[in-house]
Amino acid sequence: MPLSKPPVTRNRLHTRRVSYECFRRDDDLFDLEGRLTDVKDHDYALLTGLRRAGDPVHDMWARVTVGRDYVIRAIEVRTDGMPYPGACDRIEPAYAKLVGASLLHGFRKTLHDTMGGVRGCSHVTELLSHLPTAAIQMFAGLRREIEDGEGKPFQLDRCHALETTTDTVRRYYPQWYRGVA
Repeated sequence: MPLSKPPVTRNRLHTRRVSYECFRRDDDLFDLEGRLTDVKDHDYALLTGLRRAGDPVHDMWARVTVGRDYVIRAIEVRTDGMPYPGACDRIEPAYAKLVGASLLHGFRKTLHDTMGGVRGCSHVTELLSHLPTAAIQMFAGLRREIEDGEGKPFQLDRCHALETTTDTVRRYYPQWYRGVA
């Protein structure tokens, strides 16, 4: 366990799992598939009926197809587990409004402006909000960290470790280091 041992005994009540899998397609496009589940460790009474311990309260899926330009070409959303059957899942087709959006340029703002609040499902929208970083990780495995002649590497100045004034950049990306000489 990467965290320290808890100081007191405790009982787990809830588990939320979010996962992403990324695929290269034969047509040179890429699919990012995400899934979000919420599961209680105890029976959970909802107005729509009892959820037994271990049965998902939420079980949502999304598949987003992008090109190498990170632009969304297609999107599919499915809701298998939901607290309000016949209501929660009715919003699935509305996510097609995101076709044409770029995962790299203002995606989270576009997502929340288009599907936030009552315009979408808060859980599906949350699931989709992490697609940009999943896409970056997917493409990172397909290209070199430093491409010849491409200018400053994409990852620099996107987190504290890779700020161009840090020793990390001085060590691994010396040509982009902007710290004290």
